[in-house]
Amino acid sequence: LVRAKSEWTIVAAKKGESPDAKLNLDAVEVRIDPRAEWAQMFEESWRINRDYFYDPGMHGNDWKAVRAKYEPFVAHLAVREDLTRLMQWMLSELSVGHSRETGGETLADPKTVPGGLLGADYTIENGRYRFKKVYGGLNWNPQLRAPLTEPGVNVKADEYLFAVNGRELRSPTNLYSLFENTSGKIVEITVGPNADGTGSRTVSVVPIANEAALRNRDWVESNIRKVDAATGGKVAYVYVPDTAGQGFTYFKRYFYPQTHKEAVIVDERHNGGGSLADYYIDNLQKPMIAYWAMRYGADMKTPSASIQGPKVMIIDETAGSGGDLLPWMFRKFKVGTIVGRRTWGGLVGILGFPVLMDGGTVTAPNLAIWAPDKGWVVENEGVPPDIDVEQTPADVIAGRDPQLERAIQVALDELKKNPQAKPARPAYPVKTARRTSS
Repeated sequence: LVRAKSEWTIVAAKKGESPDAKLNLDAVEVRIDPRAEWAQMFEESWRINRDYFYDPGMHGNDWKAVRAKYEPFVAHLAVREDLTRLMQWMLSELSVGHSRETGGETLADPKTVPGGLLGADYTIENGRYRFKKVYGGLNWNPQLRAPLTEPGVNVKADEYLFAVNGRELRSPTNLYSLFENTSGKIVEITVGPNADGTGSRTVSVVPIANEAALRNRDWVESNIRKVDAATGGKVAYVYVPDTAGQGFTYFKRYFYPQTHKEAVIVDERHNGGGSLADYYIDNLQKPMIAYWAMRYGADMKTPSASIQGPKVMIIDETAGSGGDLLPWMFRKFKVGTIVGRRTWGGLVGILGFPVLMDGGTVTAPNLAIWAPDKGWVVENEGVPPDIDVEQTPADVIAGRDPQLERAIQVALDELKKNPQAKPARPAYPVKTARRTSS
């Protein structure tokens, strides 16, 4: 019996045998008793935490008493979401981050209609929608495809959007209503430079379902330009969105091309965590070893991809898990100055648990950090900054970034105190053999 995604087939256990017909699961009928399942899953979530939670003392809780406190509610559950809420209440008694429950099957799963996005900001002018900003991407990368910049489209900021698939678009009609169910499909849009429609043209685009990657990349590269301009090209800017695959990708993409600079700002705001963060600290701490001289060209250094000058990290209250560990290690190893707001405070991690009978999951935080000199650290405390700088929604709306601005100032001040002058190459050695007369 072989499962491939949602399909099941029967295959003979012989080499070269091809699958027989797919099993028709539509004819399978199973009687379920939701209340009995909910009771079992409530008990299972309690048991998983009893058996896997890192502290056998359950953070001082009488775990049997906790079950007795919440179990009477099971008989009164009406829908699967009620069970989720009840388990969350019970697990909250542990007062620990990474304690989560995700729902499984529901009796009715309404289908959602995907929208379609063009990767742009808009304004309303002259009763029309106008492109305020068109986000660029990397159109060879499926995760960073920017519909309006693809070959043959070439829509520019300040142009107007007149129609979508032949339907005229005017304010106050909701712009996005004309893009319902268009993600990944070819759509014709009519655009032009003038509000009266003169000079308009119709082009084919393929909308995307989510613009988050495009907007994040634009934000990151805008910050690189801000830092470069404010420091005269002396300070690098590197954003680390998490401590998993995407974080490694971003670090490699943005750190190594800037290692010719004298200092670096590492921005880990909104860091979603993932894995342990020692990789970043190892690279940020590389000491200078030696230079290599050639007949022509500039000297090379070892390690080549490294920055020995001042380092600043920006943190905020949305960074957690691996995003807590990264600034904690940054401070522990005295890598540099931390600017921003105290991080989330969740370093009792999770490593996998049995799935509940309806496909839902529950975690039992089972991996807690402690330091020989400080005991249990970070959990429910977070990592505080050296320099506390708040960033409000009003700042963001106005296009200001006080945390980045302060980090830039700190980096420049540190460079003044510790200028990163390259040592002069020594005089070439004289190794001619000396002869003495007999």
